[in-house]
Amino acid sequence: MPSQLEKFERFKQLHEGDTAFVIPNPWDAGSARLLTSLGFEALATTSAGYAFSKGKRDSFECLGRDETLNNAAEIVAATHLPVSADLGNGFGAEPETCAETIRLACAQGLVGGSIEDATGDPEAPIYGFDHAVERVRAAAKAAKDLPFLLTARTENYLNGRHDLDDTIRRLQAFSEAGAHVLYAPGLPDIDAIRAVCAAVDKPVNVVMGLKGPTYSVVELADAGVRRISVGGSFARAALGGLMRAAREVREVGTFNYVGDALPGADITPLMSSGGRTGT
Repeated sequence: MPSQLEKFERFKQLHEGDTAFVIPNPWDAGSARLLTSLGFEALATTSAGYAFSKGKRDSFECLGRDETLNNAAEIVAATHLPVSADLGNGFGAEPETCAETIRLACAQGLVGGSIEDATGDPEAPIYGFDHAVERVRAAAKAAKDLPFLLTARTENYLNGRHDLDDTIRRLQAFSEAGAHVLYAPGLPDIDAIRAVCAAVDKPVNVVMGLKGPTYSVVELADAGVRRISVGGSFARAALGGLMRAAREVREVGTFNYVGDALPGADITPLMSSGGRTGT
């Protein structure tokens, strides 16, 4: 098992490469082991996937910091790969709360994590510009002497604020405040993605699997993207398979779904016998 510092250095190198890499999003230890076996080079947690696995909504009021970090720690323990975490809005409005979240995340073995500017308040869904920047600045200061890569994300497009100029302005300010990676989920098309990548001086993460158009790894790399995540879409794909199988049994009375099921003989060798193996 590589050390946390070795994982961090590898994670940094991935962002410094010449092309884009995919960082898929497991939601528990088992899905982390499956994804690790496929040859991906890093993993990232998903608040949505974890929430669904617990029968909860993906929202700030439903997911607390302790359980989010405990889930991330289980994923870290299940793989030898670098793991970054979806840390929501830092679990609090104040800059120091964001900084504390970064320190706690690193203590769990994570080598990266994202802080977003969404408030969770439907009446005012995005933090004001200055406050959002101060939160990133505090998180970046906390990460400075840690083996931790900070991703700063603006949630404009996920909250109905389709303002590309403000999105770019925020990402540029987050970069100046010390963020290592920049992220604006929900960008509407490849032209917007290309504009963001051209306007900032740090690696850009783009998520595929949300509603709207999808692009290949090659297309995203050509647009300037360095990192591609899938958010909760792998978890939703797994739930989709469950629903299709269950509907077949309930509504048709057949069991043909087993033809698409992953055999237990393929799964078992990837799972732990109880120790922390990370293979």
